[in-house]
Amino acid sequence: MISLRGVTKQFEGARRVTALDRIDLEIAKGEMAAIIGPSGSGKSTLLNLIGGLDRASEGVVELDGAELSRLSDDELTRVRRDKIGFIFQFFNLLPSLSCLENVSLPLHLRGWPRKKTEERAKELLNLVKLDSRMSHLPDELSGGERQRVAIARALSVYPPLLLADEPTGNLDTATGLEILKLIHDLHDRLGSTVLVVTHDLNVAESCPRTIHIRDGRIFEDARRQEAVR
Repeated sequence: MISLRGVTKQFEGARRVTALDRIDLEIAKGEMAAIIGPSGSGKSTLLNLIGGLDRASEGVVELDGAELSRLSDDELTRVRRDKIGFIFQFFNLLPSLSCLENVSLPLHLRGWPRKKTEERAKELLNLVKLDSRMSHLPDELSGGERQRVAIARALSVYPPLLLADEPTGNLDTATGLEILKLIHDLHDRLGSTVLVVTHDLNVAESCPRTIHIRDGRIFEDARRQEAVR
């Protein structure tokens, strides 16, 4: 599903910063893994490269056999649209749109008919147990409910790859655990490949695989037979 070979990412400014340094990584289809490390370790940069939001300075990033560096910007946009669902820490919902409209938006952008779009959006909001909040605006929801809407939106095309960047980082502990359980349940039900970036050991230990990053390099890649959930 995902293959990185010799991947380096550098940022140019007043001085050159190496965010990732010769990363080699393989993620199998249907796998769920956590990427963990302190702030500035490179974990979000790694997720951005895998998600096609940024390009590597060196090395190869492949998704489903396609080398992302060889794709044009338009082709990358289509990959993100059709194959990847993104969940962010701060929800990124449009405040003037209802829950139903926020979840429907990616489908409208794909040119789906209105009736089909609304049916899918309602299905997804039911899936994340927000069927009673469809007409509510984001400001009328709790933090946990907003994250559920964001998850429903990320799943709008049932993407084979789900990328979550600190999905519980802006939530209290109890709500964070609910969102984490929801992500696990959706992974079990849909079989998508799931990568979760986190600095929280409890989140990482709930995943069958934990990839530790420090100073732009992988220093531990651990699999466990039974994750703590």
